[in-house]
Amino acid sequence: MEPSTQQGEDKNIYRVQGFTCTNCAGIFEKNVKSLPGVLDAQVNFGAAKITVFGSTTVEELEKAGAFENLKITPEKQRVIEKNEPFWKTNWNVLVSALLLAAGYILGELYGEGSTGSSLVYAASIVTGGYELFQKGIKNLFRLQFDMNTLMTVAIIGAAAIGEWGEGATVVILFAISEVLERYSMEKARQSIHSLMDIAPKEALIRRSGTELIASVDDIVAGDVMIVKPGQKLAMDGIVIKGSSTLNQSAITGESMPVAKTIGDDVFAGTLNEEGLLEVKVIKTVEDTTISKIIHLVEEAQAERAPSQAFVDRFAKYYTPAIVVSALLIAVIPPLAFGGAWGEWIYKGLALLVVGCPCALVISTPVSIVTAIGNAAKHGVLIKGGIHLEEAGRISAVAFDKTGTLTKGVPQVTDFVSFGGDPHELLKIAAVLEKGSQHPLASAILRKAEEEQVDYNEAVDDFSSITGKGVKGSFGGQMYYIGSPKLFSELHTAVDPEAVRSIKELQNQGKTVMVLGTQYAVLAVIAVADEIRDSSKNVIQKLHELGIKKTIMLTGDNKATADAIGKRLGIAEVNAELLPQDKLAYIKTLRSKYGNVAMVGDGVNDAPALAASTVGIAMGGAGTDTALETADIALMGDDLSKLPYTMSLSRRTLAIIKQNIAFSLGIKVVALLLILPGWLTLWMAIFADMGATLIVTLNGLRLLRVHDK
Repeated sequence: MEPSTQQGEDKNIYRVQGFTCTNCAGIFEKNVKSLPGVLDAQVNFGAAKITVFGSTTVEELEKAGAFENLKITPEKQRVIEKNEPFWKTNWNVLVSALLLAAGYILGELYGEGSTGSSLVYAASIVTGGYELFQKGIKNLFRLQFDMNTLMTVAIIGAAAIGEWGEGATVVILFAISEVLERYSMEKARQSIHSLMDIAPKEALIRRSGTELIASVDDIVAGDVMIVKPGQKLAMDGIVIKGSSTLNQSAITGESMPVAKTIGDDVFAGTLNEEGLLEVKVIKTVEDTTISKIIHLVEEAQAERAPSQAFVDRFAKYYTPAIVVSALLIAVIPPLAFGGAWGEWIYKGLALLVVGCPCALVISTPVSIVTAIGNAAKHGVLIKGGIHLEEAGRISAVAFDKTGTLTKGVPQVTDFVSFGGDPHELLKIAAVLEKGSQHPLASAILRKAEEEQVDYNEAVDDFSSITGKGVKGSFGGQMYYIGSPKLFSELHTAVDPEAVRSIKELQNQGKTVMVLGTQYAVLAVIAVADEIRDSSKNVIQKLHELGIKKTIMLTGDNKATADAIGKRLGIAEVNAELLPQDKLAYIKTLRSKYGNVAMVGDGVNDAPALAASTVGIAMGGAGTDTALETADIALMGDDLSKLPYTMSLSRRTLAIIKQNIAFSLGIKVVALLLILPGWLTLWMAIFADMGATLIVTLNGLRLLRVHDK
């Protein structure tokens, strides 16, 4: 939430190139806040962006980021990244490595402390550490003790006590780790970069009868977009002419193409596979579904996960404590106990190097950024690190039935006739129901259309029998269609065979309607909300993942709910619930199981979604409500992504724990080696930077979690 002081002020978002660590991102944010005209600034390290409230220029922002040579561009400006060869962008690292090797050879030939060896080592230090020293010395004067400051002090200290070779080794290892760390973070961010390139930047449109190629920034609602086979859609819209199949995997994660025809919604970034489509644009480029996904994902990457909050609090006190401890180790033994200055200064420098909290600080962000980006590519929108972590701790999952476990569209499943022509009886039922407002009427009309029954005939004396059914005269005969209760009132005794059929179908969890006259039952019609093909498999996979309890919540009758629950293998069924009952039940589940997920459509389930630990909404690509109300949105209209989401969340949580434990563990081991004098400077830098690379690469393993 933005502070109230920012309301109505200029707000500009810029992309930042060059971020390698959260610490430098924090310093950059602080520098920007101090610029004249800037009221506030918020850095998003995961998305490599900064939001500035107030007025400033790109030049001023680049000055604020000069300590890291950050490059700034406005968010909407297209950035063409130059893929220059490694040697060209990192020539100093290569030269420094060669000088280090040369210094080592000279040391072997003429002695470690020889003038030639020391001079070559010094050249290696200056070449590889020039940028590091610039940042470190500036920070030292400002009393900002970050990674650059600690390394600068350690290297200068090593040179001062004659350990030129160790100082040069520290420089080269640090420089290499910086390059690899930068590469790793860019790799983690690539999931979002790939989303940005999904939709074309221009499209063929028709405006006022004229066809032209227009930039997406210039296309407005009401323009007609012409999309040829094999082209991607540049904008969201509604099909007004033509039919085709569209590959929507970039948005929803669905692998199978979806048929689209006149009146259907289509999304920017989807691929038109077959026919020529004319699409009426309904949103500007900033409001397309893919733009909202990118925006929400980048916001999500900025949200601090609980583990990140712990790490940040720890690092706040840890770094100053290390600096003070290093100073005490270097000074107290020589002064108080007559220790050798060179030996204890060396130990203090080793503590400075190993005390750098790089691995710990990067351990959580790299995992969160990678996981959220991976999820977005698979059609799952996770709206923050906190929700990602909480989803990994879920022990019970509650499902809404209608539209979630089922398709939400009633279908005629059985049509049992008693003595008449089924085709003619279906026609009578459809003629009667076309005037009804009951939701089940649409199921009978769809069935008639499937069977190619013509029901466009007039019905006389049509009237509704409140809560029971309808009646009307057709072909000179009065017919009734409605609940079994209606016919038990009309007839003194209902045909026993019809009664058996009614009970049998009701026991299967189906809603039964009866068609007949005042004297006889002509047909029994069973209607059910069809179960999604994926639902049973999803429930099974969740149980295999270790979810302790699956629960179905529905307002439907108990018999129907129990039958569906049994077919799906759901552990517990709760039926005949009002929205407030669902809310109360979620609260009960939380008190019993702790972490509970609620899966619904994000519309009528909003209160229950909000009350759960993690609210998961389906069909996010088709509704803004689902994107706004849920903590996690499954962009496709099916549940198959749910086990993948749970698996990804659990893997992320496990990797974050591994990273934090490893980062702290390696520090403890290294610290214990300092006092006996077993830890050299190059071992210290290797321990620190090696740990940083290991936790980064461990986080990148989340790119390999796929939807199975």
